[in-house]
Amino acid sequence: MTDTKNSKDLKALYHTFGCKLNFAETSAMARLFEDRGIRRAEAGETPEFIVVNTCSVTEEADRKCRRAIRSFNKNYPDAAILVTGCYAQLKPAEAASLPGVAVVAGVNHKLDILRFLDSWSAEAGDACVNVPDAKDLREFMPSCSRGDRTRYFLKVQDGCDYWCSYCTIPKARGRSRSGTIEQLVAQARQAAAEGGKEIVITGVNIGDFGKGRDDNFLDLCRALDTQVDGIERYRISSIEPNLLTDEIIDFVASSRHFMPHFHVPLQSGSDEVLALMRRRYDTALFAHKMERIKSAMPHAFIGVDLITGARGETEELFRRSRDFIESLPVTHLHVFPYSERPGTKALEIAHAVPQAEKHRRLAEMTEISRRKHEAFAAEFQGTVRKVLLEHPRNGKPMSGFTDNYLKIEVDAPACMDNRIVDVRLTSLLDDRETMRGELAI
Repeated sequence: MTDTKNSKDLKALYHTFGCKLNFAETSAMARLFEDRGIRRAEAGETPEFIVVNTCSVTEEADRKCRRAIRSFNKNYPDAAILVTGCYAQLKPAEAASLPGVAVVAGVNHKLDILRFLDSWSAEAGDACVNVPDAKDLREFMPSCSRGDRTRYFLKVQDGCDYWCSYCTIPKARGRSRSGTIEQLVAQARQAAAEGGKEIVITGVNIGDFGKGRDDNFLDLCRALDTQVDGIERYRISSIEPNLLTDEIIDFVASSRHFMPHFHVPLQSGSDEVLALMRRRYDTALFAHKMERIKSAMPHAFIGVDLITGARGETEELFRRSRDFIESLPVTHLHVFPYSERPGTKALEIAHAVPQAEKHRRLAEMTEISRRKHEAFAAEFQGTVRKVLLEHPRNGKPMSGFTDNYLKIEVDAPACMDNRIVDVRLTSLLDDRETMRGELAI
C-alpha cells in the first residue's frame, strides 16, 4: 500500500453526510491530510484516499452511507476508503466489511485517522478499526475549519445527555462535553487571522456548553463577541428550545456580530407526541421562544426541525401539530419522516404510522415551509442588506447569505469572494427560496 509519509502527489477525496458539525470535522481532517502533503483531489483526478464522514440519524442515512462507499470503491478500486462518523461508531463491523474500506474510526478518533491509516498501510491487511464504546468518550475533540467553504465552522460542544426516545445520537456521540472558552476564542482568532469573516457555532447540543463548569453558552457568545477582532459574523446553529434562554435571545438582538438567525428543533407541534419523544419542553414554551425572537428581531430568520409520522402520532395529533406550526412566526421547516432506529425507546410505543402516511404528512409540512419561506423572503424584496459573498461553483453566479440568512445570487466578480457587501434584493428565483440581487455599491 502507498506510504503516506513519503510518497509525492497523493490526493484525497472527502465526502460528508449529515450535520454542520460533520462538515466542520471533515474540514479539520482535510487540514491534517494537507499538513502531510496529501492534497484535495480536483475534478477528474483519481484519489489514493477517500474519507467518508458518515451520519446515522435515520435508516436512510445508513443506506446512503453504504451506497456511497460501494460507489467510491467501484469508481476508484485502488483507493483506500476511510470511514468515520456516527454510522462508523454505531456499526463498525458493518462498515469494515464494505469493499475498499481500510480504516473505520469512531467519532472521537477523527483526528487520529491518519495514524490509523499508517497502521493499516504497514499491515496491508483487514480494515483497521478503532471505535471505542460511546460511554467511554470523555475528551473534547476541537475543530475549526472552513475547507472549501467561505464560512468557518467552530465546534464548541459534542455529545448529548438527553436520550430522546427516537434518537441514537447519544449512543454515537457519547456524553455531553465541550471546549473551554479560552480554547475556542483562540480558534476563532486563528480563523480571523486566516481571513475568515463568518463563524458558525456548531455542536450536537450547543446550549449544553459548559455543563459541569461555572461558564455557559451565553458566556461563550459574549467572549467571542468582544475578544475576537476580524470576525464580523457569528451564527448559532441548532439549539434546543429549553436551552435557548431569553438572555441569549436578547444578547443576539443587541450584538453587532451575532446574526438574527436561529435554528430551533421542535420535532412535533403536539404536546402528547413531545412527551412520547421525551423532549424537554412543550408547545407553550416553544411558542414563547418564537414570539420572543420576533419581538426582539422582527427580521430574524427562524429554521425549525420537524419529524412527521413518529410513533404515537395519530391523525388527530398530526393535525394539531400542523395547526400549531401554521400559527408560528417561523421561516423554514427542515422536515424528516420518522425512522425506526434499533435500540430506541420509541419502538415500545404501540401506534406505528405507515410509511406512505409519513411521507404524505411530510409533503404537507413541506408545503407549509415553502409558503412561510416565500412570504418571509417577499418582505425584503427591494431592500438592501449585507451579504457575505461566496466563491461561485460550477459556473453559477456568485452567491451568499444576508445577515438574516436569505440566500442571494448576484452578478459579481470572483475577486469579491469573502467580502461583505450591500446587495439590493430584487426578486425571488424559480426555487422560491433563493433571491436575485444586485450590488448596491
